[in-house]
Amino acid sequence: MEQILQTKLSFAPWADPRTRRLPGVVPFELEDWLEVDTAYGAQMALRDHLIATQPDEVMGLDVSARPAAEELYDMALALLPRLGFAITQDAVTRPDGVIVTLDRDAPIKTLARLMQNDFCLMQPDPTGASPESVLTGGALCFPSGWRLPEKFMKPMLRIHQPIAAYTPELALRVQRLLDGVPPGRGLMRGTASRSDAPLSDPRSEGDLRHGSQQSRYIRVERQSLVRLPNTRAVVFTIHTQVVRPEALSPDQAKALAEFPIRLAD
Repeated sequence: MEQILQTKLSFAPWADPRTRRLPGVVPFELEDWLEVDTAYGAQMALRDHLIATQPDEVMGLDVSARPAAEELYDMALALLPRLGFAITQDAVTRPDGVIVTLDRDAPIKTLARLMQNDFCLMQPDPTGASPESVLTGGALCFPSGWRLPEKFMKPMLRIHQPIAAYTPELALRVQRLLDGVPPGRGLMRGTASRSDAPLSDPRSEGDLRHGSQQSRYIRVERQSLVRLPNTRAVVFTIHTQVVRPEALSPDQAKALAEFPIRLAD
C-alpha cells in the first residue's frame, strides 16, 4: 500500500519546549481540537475503506457508552462548519467533497467517516471491577502497533501491555491526569517516531518492531483529551501525520537537529 503523506507537519512536538519534555501536556481551546490537514482526502478514503471492509476491527461501542458517543457526536458536529464542512439536516459534505449521511443512531461510524483523527471513549469501568478508566468505545483506523479489539473494555494498565515502561505507578499518574481533565478545555501532547510502517499499522500484542534513524518517514501523533460535560466521559483523540523529513519547515528541521527523535528501546 502506498504511504499516505502530509505535505507539511502542522505540529512538531520536538519544536516546542512544552511538548518535547515528558509529560509534555499542554492545554488547548476546544475550537483548536479538530483539524483538516493536507492529507485529509487520502486519509479519509482509507478510513472509508476500512470502515466498509473491517468494521469490527476498527470500531467498537459498549452499550454503556452509547450516551457518551451520542454526546461526542453532537459536540463534534457543532465544530465542523468552521473546518470547511457543509452540514444539512440529513447529511454532511466533507472538505473532500464526499457526502456522509448523518445517523445519530450510529454515532461512532458517522464520526469516523467525518473526523480525520481516531478517537477512544474512556469511562469508569461499568462493571466496577477496575478503579481505572476503561476503553468503552471508539474508532481506530490508523493504529501504530495495536488493535482496538484487543484493548476494548480493558483498563489503562491492561491496554498498555506489553509496554514495560507503563508501570502501575505510571498508570496511577495517568488516571489522575484523566480524572483532572476539565470540561470546556482540552489537554494535548505529542509523540514522534521514525518509521517505515504504513499509516494503518495494526499489530497484536507482542508483535513489536520499531524504526531506525534511516527510516524514510517521521510519524507524529497529536494526542488530545477532552471531557464531555454531561456524561463526563473523556475522549482520547489521535491525529496522525506522516511526512518525509524534507517536508519539515526550516524551524522544525533546525529543532529536530538539536532535539533528535529518541528511538524506542
